[in-house]
Amino acid sequence: MGGEMSKQKIVVIGNGMVGHSFIEKLVASEHYDNFEVHTFCEEVRVAYDRVYLSSYFSGKTAEDLSLVKPNFYEDNNVTIYIGDKAVDIDRKAKIVTSESGIKIAYDKLVMATGSYSFVPPITGNDRDGCLVYRTIEDLDAIQAAADKGSVGTVVGGGLLGLEAAKALTDLGLKTHVVEFAPRLMPVQLDEGGAALLKRKIENLDITVHTSKSTTEIIDGDDCLNKMVFADGESLETDIVLFSVGIRARDDLAKKVGLELGPRGGIVIDNQCLTSDTDVYAIGECALHDGMIYGLVAPGYAMAQVVVDQLNAKVASFEGVDMSTKLKLMGIDVGSVGDPHGTDEDAMSYVYENGPEEIYKKIVVSRDGKKLLGAVLVGNAEDYSNLLQLMLNEMDLPEHPDALILPSRDGGGEDLFGPDALPASAQICSCFDVTKGDISDAVDAGCCTMSDIKSTTQAGTGCGGCIQLVTNVLNSELANRGVEVNTDICEHFGHDRQGLYHICQVEEIKTFADLLDKHGKGYGCEVCKQAVGSIFGSLWNSYALEADKIQLQDTNDNYLGNMQKDGTYSVIPRVPGGEITPQKLIVLGEVATKYKLYTKINGGQRIVLFGAQMNDLPEIWQALLDAGFESGQAYAKSLRTVKSCVGSTWCRFGLDDSVTMAIDLENRYKGIRSPHKMKMGVSGCTRECAEAQAKDIGLISTEEGWNLYVCGNGGMKPRHADLFATKLTQEEVFRYVDRLLMFYIRTADRMQRTATWMDNLEGGLSYLQDVVINDSLNIGEELEQQMAGLMASYACDWQTALESPSFIKRFRSFVNVDSKAEQLFVEERGQIRPATEQEKLDGIAIEVREIA
Repeated sequence: MGGEMSKQKIVVIGNGMVGHSFIEKLVASEHYDNFEVHTFCEEVRVAYDRVYLSSYFSGKTAEDLSLVKPNFYEDNNVTIYIGDKAVDIDRKAKIVTSESGIKIAYDKLVMATGSYSFVPPITGNDRDGCLVYRTIEDLDAIQAAADKGSVGTVVGGGLLGLEAAKALTDLGLKTHVVEFAPRLMPVQLDEGGAALLKRKIENLDITVHTSKSTTEIIDGDDCLNKMVFADGESLETDIVLFSVGIRARDDLAKKVGLELGPRGGIVIDNQCLTSDTDVYAIGECALHDGMIYGLVAPGYAMAQVVVDQLNAKVASFEGVDMSTKLKLMGIDVGSVGDPHGTDEDAMSYVYENGPEEIYKKIVVSRDGKKLLGAVLVGNAEDYSNLLQLMLNEMDLPEHPDALILPSRDGGGEDLFGPDALPASAQICSCFDVTKGDISDAVDAGCCTMSDIKSTTQAGTGCGGCIQLVTNVLNSELANRGVEVNTDICEHFGHDRQGLYHICQVEEIKTFADLLDKHGKGYGCEVCKQAVGSIFGSLWNSYALEADKIQLQDTNDNYLGNMQKDGTYSVIPRVPGGEITPQKLIVLGEVATKYKLYTKINGGQRIVLFGAQMNDLPEIWQALLDAGFESGQAYAKSLRTVKSCVGSTWCRFGLDDSVTMAIDLENRYKGIRSPHKMKMGVSGCTRECAEAQAKDIGLISTEEGWNLYVCGNGGMKPRHADLFATKLTQEEVFRYVDRLLMFYIRTADRMQRTATWMDNLEGGLSYLQDVVINDSLNIGEELEQQMAGLMASYACDWQTALESPSFIKRFRSFVNVDSKAEQLFVEERGQIRPATEQEKLDGIAIEVREIA
């Protein structure tokens, strides 16, 4: 009687996004201690993010894409069998057998086997260069094929097809899209929206072929392959990338006798149970009410339903709305509900702005009171409002067309704020978080977005709901009498933008003066660093001036980035990535003399690692003597302008991208900003400089420069938005001057350009109006301010060396000139910091003088 209760054994077949999500939710559930979990992972790596697969071609690794936190399975006693496919299920004995012969008994089995890419039965579909876009291994195959070819064609013009086209374009291929239907994205878009999307995509040098049925693939004359169409036309291409939909991976379920749908898929009920009451199916392998959901959010919802049932809670999956908002190659696209108006009584309103390339359509009920569907192309800012109107069956305004027509009074109108939403309104579809869930979290003490994310997971999936979640949070706090505080910290009753304007108008140039006039207390690391950045942005003030030192962090204080072992990295500026052989020799000599580790970073710069604090001034002097400047890699400022070789050397180049990159870097170097900035310049649409992943990106075309803005790499990659086309160099500089100064003026502390633009009311279109059309009449002022910053530029290293009192700071010890002890190991002909174990084992070497 006193024995310990045996645990319920759960076996999960499949470790994709949905399978892993199920395990995460189960681990986080109330009664997880009652379960023993095993999972089979057919691939050689654990679950990774397929939504952002294309970022693999922008430098992300398989590890970067991983969804599994380090040691997650080990820490939670989940047994995972990596690279081992489940091949049989004895339903009577309740045992799963793997390819390697492992047999695991189960109490409950969860099938999360996912789907595979459908390849149409076309003659020649298995030729070299015929590929699919599904796994990391598929991406490796695409990369290898792209290295040998110059033309790529995607078969399929739906969501996945256009994402695949973006991947081919990123690889530098001349790209085509072939779609069987008469328009792109035929499920989500109507003819008007699809026509605009086609024009915008073709402006990116991607050729779109609609109403094309491929009959066979044969040897090409100029390329590896030739696609032959039913209408007699053909297309030469090296790569044929099939992206025409998915099929459920139901072969194991079929083998063991589970009920399947007529066209495949494991049949499940509202509890996600299969025809076997001890077997669940979730994700893209599952067929619910005749439908297989090809998006991740429904799979996550199914996973939660199963977890709830295992925890003895009542739960059901009743389908999900398939509305979607996404950015395709920088183009905003949104589809809500029934975009085609299939209800015979439905009425439509359409707004089309040809010059600005915006298309909006809403479908409403006959009485005009309910929204049935919507299409948005070119501007999807209205998506969240429209989705909530449709999902919650809210009454429309007297004139429904006001939902999509631009405001004519110069201001926007918030027709439906958070307070208008019912508690049941779904705010985050990835994790099925409702407004009521957020309200409950606020009642439980959540007051920040960080609190909401950790408590509800809202905003931690695709990220598309962040703004709406923020609005709901602020509304809920305000309704409870909690003031939504935007102050930068307790010492100033202003946000960063407010402090910036105070310093500008009153010409305040010291922290003490600002604190005395507008603050209280002594300040903190938050406001000190923010104010130091503001002074740099306004007056180009030197970071190591006596009254500025206290405002900087460690990296700014020593004009270099501190590394894990306490040494510093030194990165000289190399404008545009162009460097002479003589300067390369100097870098080699400096690295040799000071025994530094050298590496070329992602911004085309050479980094010297392992510099002792004592050595920094001598290293700077040697580099300055050779004509280098500080690359300011330690600062929130312009880091690098990456470039390809452009028309100077490349046979595809349309303009001199190197000269443009050098001009940009020399123009904006030294300018302090709320966050670091990066730029890129590509000489053609093959995009070797990855300009569309930068804060400012330029791509040369036959008609001028295309300007992209507010992109970024990092943990949350964001594709830059197309801002303006066919620009001259003079127009490029004018627009970028204005945009950067407007960003510096109005952004929050530590806010990247992407987040800044997304948080502007009106987003991209508003920013275009301010910068291009000068709607605020501040264009000339912004240009003059930028000119002042450029004129007052000075190299940090040079300024530091001209101040002997500052040089005294660069000593490891106050009372002696000796350097700190530093232990390294040799690896691949260079040094690296020794680990603690290597130090204990005595295999580390001393390459520095020891104090």
